[in-house]
Parts: sequence; structure tokens; C-alpha cells
Amino acid sequence: MSEDLRPFGNPGSEDFRLDAYPFYLLNRAASRYNVVIESGLRGIGIDIPTWRVLMILGEHEPLAIGQVAKSAVINLSTMMRIVERMTKAGLIETAPSESDGRVTEIRMTAEGRVKLGEAREVTAPLYEQIIRGFSATDFSKMLDLLGRLYDNLD
Repeated sequence: MSEDLRPFGNPGSEDFRLDAYPFYLLNRAASRYNVVIESGLRGIGIDIPTWRVLMILGEHEPLAIGQVAKSAVINLSTMMRIVERMTKAGLIETAPSESDGRVTEIRMTAEGRVKLGEAREVTAPLYEQIIRGFSATDFSKMLDLLGRLYDNLD
């Protein structure tokens, strides 16, 4: 049986250890991932927020700008600037929602789909590198645990 590290991850504890604090470890991994992926994306002329939007729209479109912002974990005012920039670059287009004219939806243009394909080619090898050594069970368990951490914040 392994040692219970939960008490050491409590920031209120005198015994606190950074290596037992899950949010430090998550931020460290995400920051490292962003540094590595940003380099590859820069090579195809996009940044991480643009990539996030393209990946989200690649799964389902059109989507309301607010939905994309929430999925991309980007605040709405920042998302509006990203949408403006991506529209000027010809990657996406905006239109009022057919069901609610007050809502603006976005969808990829043909050029956006091409850029999404390029981004997938750039990011796929990194993804394969990251999950190397994880069994299917490990990977499913990790997704489940991350989901539980998120849900516990409610």
C-alpha cells in the first residue's frame, strides 16, 4: 500500500510539499505543454488560442462565441479579440444564430479547415509523445481523475 500523500498537498499544512500539490503539478504540465506546442504552432503561423478555437470548431460548428470561450477556457472579452483577429485572417466567419439572433456564432472557413489540418499534423506527434507509456486503463483513469478534480471545485 502506498503512502497517503493527500495531507502533504494541503497548502494549509506545515507539512505541505509542492510535489504533492495536484494544482502545481497540473500547472507545471500545462505550462510545459504550452511552451512545446507553441513552437510548433508558430511554424504554421498560428498561436495557442487560435489553435484552441480551431480544434473546438473542428469537433462541432457553428458554435456561439460564448460556448467557444467556455470550452477554450478563455474569458469572453479576450475571446472577442481572438475572433476578430481570426476573422481578419480568414480562418473563421461570424453570423447571427438562426435560433437566436442576439447570439453570434462562429464557423471555420475553408482556409480555417486547412489551418486546422496543419495544426493537427503539428500537434499529433507531441500528443503521441505525451501519452507514451500510458496504458489505455491509465489514460482513462487520468481523464476520470481530472474530471473529478474539476467537479469537486463546484
